[in-house]
Amino acid sequence: MFDAARAALMVFQESDEVLTIKTHSGLISNFSLQLVKPGLIDIELGKALNKVEDLRIIADYKGDAISLGDAAWAIEQAAAFLASVRTTFFNDEN
Repeated sequence: MFDAARAALMVFQESDEVLTIKTHSGLISNFSLQLVKPGLIDIELGKALNKVEDLRIIADYKGDAISLGDAAWAIEQAAAFLASVRTTFFNDEN
C-alpha cells in the first residue's frame, strides 16, 4: 500500500517532491491531504491505509502478534487500495 500511495502521489503531483518523503507517516499524511481529503481516493481506503500502518508498527516494532483476522483484513484492504489507485491514476484507457 505504501508504494502504491507513493506512486499515486507521484502521478498526481507530477513532480519528484514526493521522493523526498522519507517516512511512512509522512507519506500517509501527504496522501491523505492530497488525495483523500479532496475526494480522489475514498475516505475508507485512507482510513485503511492508516490502520494497516498501525498493524505494521505493532508487528515490526512492538513485537506483538497480529491476529489472523487482522492479517486477512489487511490483505483485503490492500487489494481494494491497489485497485482504486490503479483505476484512478493508471487506467490504460485514459
